[in-house]
Amino acid sequence: MGRVQGNRRGAGRGRRAALAALVAGAVVLPLTAAVRPEVPAPAPAVLPPLGATTLDAAYAANRANAAEAARMAAAHHDRRRAAADRALAAPARRLLAFDGRGPGRVTEVLGDLRRAERVAVLVPGSDTNLDTYGRFRAAATALHEQLGRRGGPGGPRTAVVAWLGYETPGTVSAAVATTGRAERAAPRLRALVADLRAVTGGAARVCLLCHSYGSVVCGRAAPGLDVDDIALVGSPGTGADTAAGLRTRARIWAARGGDDWVEHVPHLDAGLFGTTVGFGTDPVSPQFGARVFAAGHGGHSDYFRPATASLANLARIVLGETEAVTHD
Repeated sequence: MGRVQGNRRGAGRGRRAALAALVAGAVVLPLTAAVRPEVPAPAPAVLPPLGATTLDAAYAANRANAAEAARMAAAHHDRRRAAADRALAAPARRLLAFDGRGPGRVTEVLGDLRRAERVAVLVPGSDTNLDTYGRFRAAATALHEQLGRRGGPGGPRTAVVAWLGYETPGTVSAAVATTGRAERAAPRLRALVADLRAVTGGAARVCLLCHSYGSVVCGRAAPGLDVDDIALVGSPGTGADTAAGLRTRARIWAARGGDDWVEHVPHLDAGLFGTTVGFGTDPVSPQFGARVFAAGHGGHSDYFRPATASLANLARIVLGETEAVTHD
């Protein structure tokens, strides 16, 4: 009995120590990255409500805005941002939204959104901005190509939406350990889903694929959200104790690669100065209650890498092939 009580006391001390470390990191962790100088850019284009009839006009207006942002960034001698903006302004790009100010925001469509029967929305994690957007788009492109290969000519029509619709936290920052950015992002994600429903006439099945801190955003947006599936990959937690606590009709999926460092993040939470530090229950744990699927042996940035178990399973989830999803 004494040994059991000692083990419990030790476990309790361990949990408290982990929580204390998490709280301390969220409060005093120094920012190691240099502050990026502000890059001038125009205000976002003023658009009519998004729908099937206004979609092409929105694409054109946002491309024009990106082109102007590229010119302003070039005049400011910021070649990196100018190149990123210029790429987004190319005639083939389909931008639902664009804002070149600050770290930048962009929502891009791959595929024919108007005719899509299945829509996958990628929600990114930390360190994603206009300067690093190419990596995020590569993930969306890999998924879009996987959907095309798996669905085939007779399969459902699909579209992938790369949603960089919020200011992501830095991996080395106080913000990455709190829910603050996610709480501010959640209404934007809800608005995007409403726009997708408007464009597709409500007929498409919508799936959120949420990576890393993006899963905290999805957790905050989930209650009552009109989506069919939410897949959490490389997640530090959602802010909810259980999948049922997300209060959504969507099926909740979760996966973590065998070499993902996020496994070692303490799965705890505590209120602190009006926000929440930590994100609660591990989504791949039995206690959370998600549908856990195989992600292979990849690391934190490998979930959308071609020819991986994680990408194959994410495509199956988007296509509604739930019986074909593989499990560890």
